[in-house]
Amino acid sequence: MSKTLSEIADLLNVPVGASASKSITGVNSLADASPTEISFLSSEAHAHAFKTTSAAAVIVQKKLKLPENPNTISLPVDDADLAVAKVLELFAPPIPRPPVGVHHTAFVAPSASVADGARIGPGSFIGDNCIVGKNAVLHHNVYISSDVSIGDDCEFFPNVVIRERISIGHRVVIHAGSVLGTDGFGYRWDGLKHAKVPQIGIVIIEDDVEIGSCVCIDRAKFAATRVGRGTKIDNLVQIGHNVQVGPHCIIVGQAGLAGSATLGAGVVLGGQSAVRDHIHMGDGSMLAACSGVMEDVDPKSIVSGLPALPHRQSLREQAALRRLPNLVVEVRKLKEELEELRNQK
Repeated sequence: MSKTLSEIADLLNVPVGASASKSITGVNSLADASPTEISFLSSEAHAHAFKTTSAAAVIVQKKLKLPENPNTISLPVDDADLAVAKVLELFAPPIPRPPVGVHHTAFVAPSASVADGARIGPGSFIGDNCIVGKNAVLHHNVYISSDVSIGDDCEFFPNVVIRERISIGHRVVIHAGSVLGTDGFGYRWDGLKHAKVPQIGIVIIEDDVEIGSCVCIDRAKFAATRVGRGTKIDNLVQIGHNVQVGPHCIIVGQAGLAGSATLGAGVVLGGQSAVRDHIHMGDGSMLAACSGVMEDVDPKSIVSGLPALPHRQSLREQAALRRLPNLVVEVRKLKEELEELRNQK
C-alpha cells in the first residue's frame, strides 16, 4: 500500500511543490528510512540524523534548525508527533476481526441483546441480561458476565474479562488480558483472621476510553469505580476500588491507584508511579515515573520522588544527596584538622 507525497501533504495541510507525485510506501525512522519512505523529526536532539537520512520526506517540527540534505523534502508542521500519528493511520494495516455475527462456538445467553453489526468471536461468552451495542467487536475468548452494558463501536481483544454489573460506554477499546470488575481488595482484621469486606459496587467506563493489556480495574465496595471519558490507560495498570479517574487522563504502565483515590481532569501518572488511597490529584497535575503520592496534589502542579514533592524541590534534594559522600569526606577531614589543633594546645 503506497500513497503519493501529495496525499500526505494534503492531509497535513503542507505545500509540497514539484515532488507531489512521488510514491511513499511507509513510515520509518530517520536512520532506517528508504528513499520511498517518510520519517519525522520533532527535536533538535536528533537533528544530526536529518543530514544523512535517505527518507523521501521528513515531517519536521517548525522552527527547528536543520542541516542541509538535498535528497529529502521537509514538511514543516506545528506538531510533528501529532502529524506523524495522522500519517501512520494512512499506512496502518487492518486489524484482523471476526466476521459480523456470532461465531458458532460463542455463547450468548437468551436474555442478552446483541445489536446489528456486532462481531462475536470464537469461544466468547455473553451472560444473562447483557447489552452489546452496534458494531461492537469481541475477539476470541472474551468473557462478559451478567448484567453488563457495552456501548456502540467498542472493541475487546482476546481474553478480556468483564465481570457482572459493569457499564461500558461507546468506542471503548480494551486490549488482551485485562480484567474489569474483580472484587476490590478489602479486608479487616477481626482478631483471628482477615475478614473479607464484601465488594458490592460496580465499574463505569465512560466513552472513548482505551485500556491496555493486563489492566485490572476493581469494582467498588459500594457505588462505583469510574474511568472518565477519553482517558488512556497503558498496560499493567492497577486501579483499586472506588477510584475516580477524571476525563482525558493518561496513566502509564505499572502505575497503581489505591482505593478511593481521585484524579481530576487531564492528570498524568508516569510509569511505576503510585497514588495512595483517598488522595486527590487536581486537574492537570502530573506525577513523575517511579514516584509515590502521599498527600493531595494541587491542580497543574508537577510532583516527583517518594514521597512525592514539588518537582523542583525533589530535584534539589536529589542533587544534595549526590553530594553527600563528598560532604562526609570533607567533614571527616575537618574533624581530623580540629582534633590536631586541639592536640597542639
